[in-house]
Amino acid sequence: MENVSEHVSVYTIEAAQIRWTRRKILRRIWRLRVGILGLLIVLTMMFIAVFAPRIAPYDPYEQNIMNRFQPPFWMPKGTTANLLGTDHVGRDILSRIIYGSRVSLSVGFLAVLIATSIGVTLGIISGYKGGRADTIISFAVNVMMAFPFILLAMVVVAVMGASFQNIFICLGITSWPIYTRLVRAEVMQLRGIDFVTSARATGCSGLRIVMSHIFPNLFSSILVVATVETARAILRESFLSFLGLGIPPPIPSWGGMLSDGRAYMLFRWWLAAFPGFAIFLTALGINLLGDGMRDFLDPHQEG
Repeated sequence: MENVSEHVSVYTIEAAQIRWTRRKILRRIWRLRVGILGLLIVLTMMFIAVFAPRIAPYDPYEQNIMNRFQPPFWMPKGTTANLLGTDHVGRDILSRIIYGSRVSLSVGFLAVLIATSIGVTLGIISGYKGGRADTIISFAVNVMMAFPFILLAMVVVAVMGASFQNIFICLGITSWPIYTRLVRAEVMQLRGIDFVTSARATGCSGLRIVMSHIFPNLFSSILVVATVETARAILRESFLSFLGLGIPPPIPSWGGMLSDGRAYMLFRWWLAAFPGFAIFLTALGINLLGDGMRDFLDPHQEG
């Protein structure tokens, strides 16, 4: 009887632990619901970008002057043949928005990749080495953050021309200072912690200390900032394309579609409203994902 009682007791404790763990996971998921919503939005946009040729009903470059300025399907004279209407040269707006997601997401990811590579490297050097290297890099960060972004973009376009490649390079080389400042501050704190001091005392090289002990502790902060900066890069690309300094026509880009619809905004609002909403939704999803990742990676959020 005693063995049976002990078995029942152990089973009851294990069941209680499972229920407590399940409730803990559900509470954590509920707290991260906004981040999960952002993740779903981002995954949806990525799915649309990857499978654009299969999803888009028309060729985004196909023009039909006889069918221009068609309104969305729910408005008078609108048809289901062009669900979101057509632009000033008869191109299907829905197809151009779908293909525009490829441009915006690619520019955002590539620009962040460049900025992260430059910024994290310089931040680690500045924070770990200190001295003259820190002074030079900190001065460069201050200069870059004081330099007008639009002026640099105009210089790049004037010298190299407007193209997809030049845009994400321009966005990348103007965004690295935020990573450098963040990484420098955290490395300066980490290099005085006991496990780094111990590694240095045992004869570990600087590169090994950075890669094995410092960088893993920077990863979560870098990931959160990179997520938010992706949304910022998408907004900047749209801004440059709107000004005619970004992706050259006729390549479908959301900023370019906004620029095309600017002259008709009062009478044919859908030309600018739908690409503007796509920009808003994508940036919102990425920002929500960044907030969710910050909360998930924050050790104080446990429980």
